[in-house]
Amino acid sequence: MVPGIMPLSCCRAGGAMPKTDEDAKKPASEAVPDRHWKLQVFYLCFYGFMTQIRPGESFITPYLLGPDKNFTQAEVTNVITPVLSYSYMAVLVPIFLLTDYLRYKPVLVLQSLSHISIWLLLVLGTSVLAMQLMEFFYGITMAARIAYSSYIFSLVAPSRYQRMASYSRSAVLLGVFTSSVLGQLCITLSDVSFLTLNYVSLGFVSFGLILTLFLKRPQRSLFFNRPDGAVDEAVPSEMDKMAEGDGGRGTKGWRDTALCRMLREVGALAKQPQLRLWSLWWVFNSAGYYLMLYYVQILWNEIYPSTDNRRVYNGGVDAASTLLGAVASFAAGYLKIRWTLWSELVIGMVTAFQAGLLLLMNTTSNIWLCYAAYVLFRGFYQFLVPIAIFQIATSLSKELCALIFGVNTFFATVLKTIITIIVADKRGLGLPVHHQFFVYFGYFTLLAVTYLLAAVGVGIRYSRHKQPGELALAKEPCQAPAELPPGQEQSLDAGAMRA
Repeated sequence: MVPGIMPLSCCRAGGAMPKTDEDAKKPASEAVPDRHWKLQVFYLCFYGFMTQIRPGESFITPYLLGPDKNFTQAEVTNVITPVLSYSYMAVLVPIFLLTDYLRYKPVLVLQSLSHISIWLLLVLGTSVLAMQLMEFFYGITMAARIAYSSYIFSLVAPSRYQRMASYSRSAVLLGVFTSSVLGQLCITLSDVSFLTLNYVSLGFVSFGLILTLFLKRPQRSLFFNRPDGAVDEAVPSEMDKMAEGDGGRGTKGWRDTALCRMLREVGALAKQPQLRLWSLWWVFNSAGYYLMLYYVQILWNEIYPSTDNRRVYNGGVDAASTLLGAVASFAAGYLKIRWTLWSELVIGMVTAFQAGLLLLMNTTSNIWLCYAAYVLFRGFYQFLVPIAIFQIATSLSKELCALIFGVNTFFATVLKTIITIIVADKRGLGLPVHHQFFVYFGYFTLLAVTYLLAAVGVGIRYSRHKQPGELALAKEPCQAPAELPPGQEQSLDAGAMRA
C-alpha cells in the first residue's frame, strides 16, 4: 500500500458494518444493483493490471545515468529526483478533490496522459529540465492513484466493498509483479537496451489510455455527487447525517458546512490513542519509506556501477519485494494480539529492524546483500500497512475514513518534501546518496527509540493500573468468540480502540 491509494475497504459503509443475517432486509439500492456490475469490476481490475505494465520503470535510474542520457549522479540525485516530492505535494490535494468532484474517470484519463508524457520525455528528452518535467508528471500519476482505488466503491453495494477492494488491489500488485519480471527478462535474457524497454513501456501506457476511455463514468461519488434518493435511509452516510444537522438550509451551503464539521470531527478523533498512534506511524514512517524508495536505485548504481545492462537486476528485486510485500500484508491479517497494549512495541521493533536494514544497505559493498536488505525493508513496511488501515478505519464511516487517510497522506507528503529540501536538493545540503542514507538511518533510529520508549510507558501504566489477572489476559492473543459473525469480530477490536 502506498500514499495516494485510499484503503476504504476496512471502513464502515455509511457508518455501519454489513451483517450477514440481514440480507433479506437489504435496501433497494443494494438489493438491485447495476446488473452489469460484475463485468464493470472485471474490466476495472483488468485495467488496473494493464496500467501497471511498465517494464522500463525499474530501470529509469540506470537509464538516466547510462550512455543513453549520460546525466551525472549529482544531477539525478540533487536536481532531478527531488522534483518528484515537490510535484506530489503540489497536486495531491487538488487531485483528491477533483477525483470526487469529476467522478473518477477524468482523473484516470489525466493519469494515463501523464504516463504517456513520462515515457515520451524519457525517450525524447535530453536536458535536465526535460527530466524534471518527467518527474513532475510522475508526481501527478502517483497522486491520481486515488481515482482507481476509490472508483470500485461507486460500482458495487456496500456489503461487497471489502472483497471488491481486495480484487482491485490484487490486480495492481499482480501487474507490478508482472511488469518487473517482464522488464528483468527482457534485460537479462534478451539483451534489450534500456531505450527499447522504454519504447515498450510507452506502448503499454498508450494502450492504458485506450482502456481508460472505455471505463464507465459513475453517476455518484463520495462527497460532491450524491443524488437525491440514492442514499439508503436505513444506513445514512456521514455527509447526510451532518446535512440533517444543519437544519435543511438548502443543498447549496450544506456541503461546505458538513465538510468543515467532518474536519473538526477528524480533529476530535485524533484524541483516540490507537488512531493517533497509527496515524503518526503513517505520517512519519511512510515519509521515510518513500524517500528510501526514490533514491535506492541511485545507491545501487553507486555500489555496483555495472556497464553491462544484463547484470542490472532492478526488475527482479522489485518483483521479489512486491511478492514479499503481498505475503506480509496477507500474514498481517492473521495476527491477533491486544493492540491497545502491544502496538507501540510492535511498531518500535519493526522500525528498529528497518533502521538496521538501512544501515546495512548503506555500508555494504555487496550488491546482493543490499538487494536483500531492500526487499526485507519493504516487506516490514507492507506488513504494518494493513494493521494500520484496520486500526485507523475499522470504526469510521467511509467519509471520515477518506478524510483521515487523506490528511495523513498530506502530512506525510509535507514531511517528505521538507526532508528532501534540506537533505537532497542542491539548494539545501545537496548530500550524495550515501550520506542521505545515513540521514534516513538516523531518522528511523530516532523513530524506533521513540516508539520503544512509548511502549515502556504503556507497559508501566498497565502494570500500575490493571489487576494482575487482567494483565495476564492482555498478554494472550485477542480472539473473538467463535459464535460471533465477522462484522461483530471487528467491532470488538473497535471497542478496544475506543477504550
